[in-house]
Amino acid sequence: MLGILFAVMAGVCISLQNVFNTRVGDSVGSIEATVVVHAVGLVASIIMVVLLGDGDLSKVGNVDKIYLIGGALGVAIVIGVIKGVSSLGAAQAVMIVMLAQLAVAYCIDTLGLFGMDKLPISMSKVAGLAIMLGGLFVFRLK
Repeated sequence: MLGILFAVMAGVCISLQNVFNTRVGDSVGSIEATVVVHAVGLVASIIMVVLLGDGDLSKVGNVDKIYLIGGALGVAIVIGVIKGVSSLGAAQAVMIVMLAQLAVAYCIDTLGLFGMDKLPISMSKVAGLAIMLGGLFVFRLK
């Protein structure tokens, strides 16, 4: 149950962040907005580490270097969402982001990439992605 609550919280935050980042981008520019957004995120992260941190940042050297690319992926996400929301609107951009996210996550699970457990192909998951894709086309109808 706690996992569901955290997932809902993340979904709400992502939708709000998409719009907020786009508004920042409208004022300062898309690329410049990534600097602002990530600077604020860095401050928030430092506060969270100080208040709630239970790990050890000195062990970052033990992390496989490819996984450190996650920070750069965050920059690509912010730029992509700012441009997507600006041209498509928040709802349609979020739908496309979610569909792409689920499709790639399903590939990662199915192929067992990046140390994830390999899960068998499930027709219900393939059908779910197809239904979401169909929903995107229905949503776009005017």
